[in-house]
Amino acid sequence: MRPDQIKTDQYHQQLADKIESLNNLMVDVDLPKAEIFESSISHYRMRAEFRIWHEGDDFYYAMFDPSDPRIPIRVDQFPVASLRINELMPALLEAIRLVPVLRHKLFQVDFLTTQTGETLISLLYHKPIDDEWLEQACLLDKLFPSCHFIGRSRKKKKVLSRDFVMETLTVKGEKYHYQQVENSFTQPNAGINEKMIAWALDVTKGLSGDLLEMYCGNGNFSIPLARQFERVIATEIAKVSVNSAQLNATINGMDNVQVVKMASEDVATALNGQAELPKQLVQAGIETLEPNVVLVDPPRAGLDVDTIELIRKIDHIVYISCNPETLKANLESLLETHQVERFAVFDQFPYTHHIETSVYLTRRI
Repeated sequence: MRPDQIKTDQYHQQLADKIESLNNLMVDVDLPKAEIFESSISHYRMRAEFRIWHEGDDFYYAMFDPSDPRIPIRVDQFPVASLRINELMPALLEAIRLVPVLRHKLFQVDFLTTQTGETLISLLYHKPIDDEWLEQACLLDKLFPSCHFIGRSRKKKKVLSRDFVMETLTVKGEKYHYQQVENSFTQPNAGINEKMIAWALDVTKGLSGDLLEMYCGNGNFSIPLARQFERVIATEIAKVSVNSAQLNATINGMDNVQVVKMASEDVATALNGQAELPKQLVQAGIETLEPNVVLVDPPRAGLDVDTIELIRKIDHIVYISCNPETLKANLESLLETHQVERFAVFDQFPYTHHIETSVYLTRRI
């Protein structure tokens, strides 16, 4: 998304256009009226990545139009990024400008910020980073309190203090704390994320028993939902996210959450009886889990056939989707056994065509 595509005065029309497109896509699907959750119109995005473009003595943040990736578009401020990112952008370049070892062959800067004021900054280079780089980068660490710096070059990573930040989300008056690690998946729009978690809590309110969650990431949904269920078994394939989810369960005092490193396809194959139960699932207590609710938050490709078969056996399904097209395709199978009770639209990515949707399904009587 280029800065010139961000027109805050057109936000509501842009959202209305996306809703119309979504309704046209879903016109033949039996859905209740959508609950619409708007985003803040600016400064909602907690992470951003910029290329660094060098022109003689000058250098600046840049983006590129996919139709012509050879021509850089200068970015001095980025209205959708958090206030903290916009504050840091010029100050960081000014600090790097007169330090040759920090500036030379720097080609990208990644920012990850939190609502609590922490920032993780990754500096990416087309050259090896060495002890001289580390010595000068340590000065940046002192110049920018509450910022944590990482240097990256091919097959090399130097962490000055730590490679994560701690985020705090406030949902229904409760605070939840999350470790967010560099390059691991986190929801980019913190305000919308809080609304998504609140919605998941709302649709499952009054339900009890156990929860099975697949694609749990860093425990974003698992941890708040654990308050409403006796036990939670959450699965995730990315090792970094699994480690964060386990830590996050501990620091939030959720001792009823077990996180298992396993792909959803493998979990489904085992629980469908097509393969022997893996050791890690047995150790997590899957044999005695009696899930009344399943939550899935798959990538854009949606759910595989085995996972759909598995979740059709569970009475209540919460499906968080980042791709309405694959959600629609998956609903063709799910609606044979379940009906949609609630349907929500979350504008996670304003000024783009992307939209996040969620459905809550219950078993047909």
